[in-house]
Amino acid sequence: MSARKRLPRSKAVYILPNMLTTASLFLGFMGVVWSMAGDFEATALAILGSAVFDALDGRVARMTNSTSEFGVQFDSLADLVAFGVSPAVLVYTWQLSQFGRLGLMASFLLVACGALRLARFNVQAKVADKRFFTGLPIPASACTLATLVLFVPFVPQQLIDAALAPALLALVYLVSFLMVSTVRFASFKELGFLRAHSFGTMVVAILLFVLIATKPRALGFVIFLSYIISGLGYTLFVLSRRGAKLSRHSREDSSTVCSEENGQ
Repeated sequence: MSARKRLPRSKAVYILPNMLTTASLFLGFMGVVWSMAGDFEATALAILGSAVFDALDGRVARMTNSTSEFGVQFDSLADLVAFGVSPAVLVYTWQLSQFGRLGLMASFLLVACGALRLARFNVQAKVADKRFFTGLPIPASACTLATLVLFVPFVPQQLIDAALAPALLALVYLVSFLMVSTVRFASFKELGFLRAHSFGTMVVAILLFVLIATKPRALGFVIFLSYIISGLGYTLFVLSRRGAKLSRHSREDSSTVCSEENGQ
């Protein structure tokens, strides 16, 4: 009896992360379709689903030791559709079309800055600090806009009518700028602190799960907005003070060296 022909294990495992990337790409494409049809909540959920698959494909590739240059490039192209084009079409068809050319260019800026962010990430991936992202990750940018769609029903109607469209326009420009900025955002890839405080981490994780499960639509936007604020706060206050201390110590050391040389 002839044995059934099977793919070698290495090749079979290699397909799995790319299938997850394809699922992310498909949801991004469906998000564009649903935006043009006016189903904005479905688009928001599609973007969030893409983020889940995007997180899984990299982890699966590393766990199965099936990472490849092809997978890296395919993942970047899928991300540009799922987290660049899809949210740009979403915000334009949802609110920004009323601003005319200004809204159109804001939506395009989201795609352009997302592409630049992905290109910079691919170039700097081997030398970058694994603890932080330089610039807002494009999935976080897309998820911030997507969760805003789900958050809006909790906002008073008078406030929606008066401020939603201008606030969204400002938010689009903000996340576009942050994607190409040098602001540092936590990557959560280095888990040494979490492992050292495993019990406390577990308690915090349970509390967050309970809160999110209670009001997932309301808290999603709050979480992503808090992530953006945390990156800005860390860069503006922690890194700036650290840089000021280093420059001050450098000046003190140089003045000490100069005085010693003059003493000689």
